[in-house]
Amino acid sequence: MTTYASLASSPPPPAAPSAPASRLDVSAALLDLLRDTTTAPRPDPQLEALTLAVAADLPVLLWGEPGIGKTAALTQLAATLELPLTTVIASVHEPSDFSGLPVIGDDPAENGVPMAPPDWAVRLVRAGRGLLFLDELSTAPPAVQAALLRLVLERRVGALRLPPGVRIVAAANPRSSAADGWELSPPLANRFVHLQWVHDADVVVRGLGGVWPRAALPVLDGGRLPEAVAYARRAVCGLLGARPALVHRLPSSEAGRGGAWPSPRSWDMALRLTAFATAADASRDVLSMLVRGTVGDGPGLEYLAYLDRMDLPDPEDLLADPAGAELPERGDLRQATLDAVVAAVRSRPGRGRWDAAWALLARAAETGAPDLLVVPATTLATLRRDDWEVPDSIEGLAGAVSVSQRAGLAEVRSLGVTGAGR
Repeated sequence: MTTYASLASSPPPPAAPSAPASRLDVSAALLDLLRDTTTAPRPDPQLEALTLAVAADLPVLLWGEPGIGKTAALTQLAATLELPLTTVIASVHEPSDFSGLPVIGDDPAENGVPMAPPDWAVRLVRAGRGLLFLDELSTAPPAVQAALLRLVLERRVGALRLPPGVRIVAAANPRSSAADGWELSPPLANRFVHLQWVHDADVVVRGLGGVWPRAALPVLDGGRLPEAVAYARRAVCGLLGARPALVHRLPSSEAGRGGAWPSPRSWDMALRLTAFATAADASRDVLSMLVRGTVGDGPGLEYLAYLDRMDLPDPEDLLADPAGAELPERGDLRQATLDAVVAAVRSRPGRGRWDAAWALLARAAETGAPDLLVVPATTLATLRRDDWEVPDSIEGLAGAVSVSQRAGLAEVRSLGVTGAGR
């Protein structure tokens, strides 16, 4: 008779031989190895511009050729911001999918006909936050683009309003490379920040080798918020006050109307982006992408040039302390600064101010290119009055500017650049 003890002491039965791995199991192992990649920090102005626009709660449209990594960038951004990503292919939806489907109730004459939103909109509202990705926007027919207007501007889908925690980003291929592509309608195009998405060959090579970039997202400085808003308002209002023709300019071509162009709406977006870029201390490259992607290349470049002039030192501060003056390093900004100093002396001439301007020019000759002094020095010499003696600081310009005098230094006759053969 077999007892419990004999069972306990008997050797275990041999293990069944393991089943050989199936071909799919081996394939899965290989796929896992191919997906095993790492990341390394790398500056990415494109991603920084995208992040600032998303932080500013502005709809963004990424333009790029197929397969260039627009969807991958959105996936990375959603993961970094810890936002659930909801992708909607605009071209495969009907207008009613964005405006809402009519639902007949008990008494339509009394209660009306509500517009039921699609399931993806309901999920976003329940989550309270998320990144809504409208892909293939340039292949959406005009009727669908018209239905998207309310979603992009008012954030409404049917009877639902998307919560503030939801951000909207779209992607599109140029019409030449889109399948049955359409140009964007001007009303829809003017609601987006347009960013051109291009690939970096070095990033692609390193990524295929197993190391993809990890961009450091911009961080807003809470202490600079009032300063950033004041700076942005002064910049946009200053430019449009001087150039009112830039307030609204609808491009004449169909392709131009489907991109970034200036309007009161897009200038308001540019103001917001300038404030965010200032608070984040973003680079000029990033701000350039954002501004040109909002109001267009021409107005955007004028705006950036106006920002450069805004950043110039006050001519009166320079005249008050020429010895301690800090002049811009960039040649065009230094030239503009010196011209502004001469203009300030011309508007309110005085012997002390004239002498201070010469001292400033002498300091500029010591710290920068002397050829920048020719025009301001020539103009400044013409402002001399009969009872003003030529100051000693002009001697500091001897290596760059030649000053000839007439009638016992009574009048400056001419100024010119001294060449190597002098």
